[in-house]
Amino acid sequence: MEIQSLDLREQRCPMALLLAKRACALLEHGQPIALYVTDAGALRDIPRYLQQHGFVVEHQQSDGTTVLKVTKL
Repeated sequence: MEIQSLDLREQRCPMALLLAKRACALLEHGQPIALYVTDAGALRDIPRYLQQHGFVVEHQQSDGTTVLKVTKL
């Protein structure tokens, strides 16, 4: 099964956070999504919000982009 992804590299906070929240709200329990983020505000706000709302967030760095692997618990 392929992991869903959402490219937020062109988005700045708060739009990046809003789009991430919408995408993650549609996940089933245990389902992952990869979020591609470059904005400093989004890198701070997205993981904080998602962790407070029952998601596991892992960070990976790749070519100047941070990949947030988000899984719904």
